[in-house]
Amino acid sequence: MILIADGGSTKCDWILLDAKGEQIFKTRTKGLNPAVFPELVLEQRIEENNDLREVKDKVERVHFYGAGCGTETPRKLLEDIIGNFFTNVEEVLVLEDMVAAVYAATTEPGIVCILGTGSNSCYFDGKEIHQAVHSLGYILMDEASGNYFGKRLIRDYYYKRMPPELVSKFEEKFKLDSDEIKKNLYRKENPNTYLASFAEFIFSNERNGYFYKLVYEGIDDFLHSRVLCYKQAQTVPVHFIGTIAYFSEDIIRAVAQPYGIEIGNIVRRPIDALIEHYRKNVLTP
Repeated sequence: MILIADGGSTKCDWILLDAKGEQIFKTRTKGLNPAVFPELVLEQRIEENNDLREVKDKVERVHFYGAGCGTETPRKLLEDIIGNFFTNVEEVLVLEDMVAAVYAATTEPGIVCILGTGSNSCYFDGKEIHQAVHSLGYILMDEASGNYFGKRLIRDYYYKRMPPELVSKFEEKFKLDSDEIKKNLYRKENPNTYLASFAEFIFSNERNGYFYKLVYEGIDDFLHSRVLCYKQAQTVPVHFIGTIAYFSEDIIRAVAQPYGIEIGNIVRRPIDALIEHYRKNVLTP
């Protein structure tokens, strides 16, 4: 049996397949970003899942695609944790989430973008992944991501830029005391996930001019920073993966049009498309 995982900072989806590619189960844990969370938290989040515990001595291969897995140190940390948990595993492969995004989006040359809790992009030449800019995470980069929009909402609220009709709704949904916000940002773990939780406000309310402008500016910032940096940006399709992308499809297309960018596939959850990739390219009949 092979266990496939697509992990971010907020959540991690797992699918167990048998040798024929038939799905045995799908489950979810909290986020498993090894560049953000300490070792103990990563271990606990895997161990607390009942589905994973029940098959820990039966899984033969684990392929994990995750945020924060693009460099050697966090990748090795997660490999060791997974290898120690699944007692009879023969292979543990940990790769960055961009690889899963490519598998989910296309088999042809194109630019593939992630818009979720964080954001990223790459150029896929049909065989290999190339990145023009290495991500420096939620503090310096992550344009148009959940945490990017979370920052914008909090700033707009405090600078009194948020429309009055939305202020009361925002106050009802979130604890906005300055001490509470600073505690979560500067003293607690996972500030990127905390910030991203505010972005739900945009997509759970009826779209208006304020929300449209907010998302439009974020997408425009992302295209300038993470798509137009590739010389192929106007010659190959640009695909998008993630919840933010899924709920912003019309705005993505509107922002891209003046730049001559062709929008390709928009996939909400790459784990579903990963199953087909494994059935066709990895598992033997």
